[in-house]
Amino acid sequence: MHEMGIVLHLAKTLEETAAEQNIALISRVTLQVGEVSGIMTDLFCDCWDYFSARHPVLKGSKLVIEPIKAVTFCDSCKREYPTVKHGRRCPYCGSYETWLITGNECIIKEIEVGAESGANGDDRK
Repeated sequence: MHEMGIVLHLAKTLEETAAEQNIALISRVTLQVGEVSGIMTDLFCDCWDYFSARHPVLKGSKLVIEPIKAVTFCDSCKREYPTVKHGRRCPYCGSYETWLITGNECIIKEIEVGAESGANGDDRK
């Protein structure tokens, strides 16, 4: 279960960012996760709930996950196609000379600061 390790790394990164920016409380984190990243988002959210409750700067924070579609490019015919539906083989020309453009990322898109840090936290859900 690598989700736990990723959540630990994410929590550490957020704590470091909060310390650098004088942020006392993070209320919401938006994370973009690629559909072929290997991250099981349900399990990831469970790990987030567990660890965020134990990190003062993240306590009570909400995790929002935005999926990133996996897209592959074919070097042979120069076309893009949806990776999950077709895999590594290009559906247009049958070539295996393909590479993933997007879909394996895990990116912190946005950090919303809580009310204790001076921001308005009324819009938390």
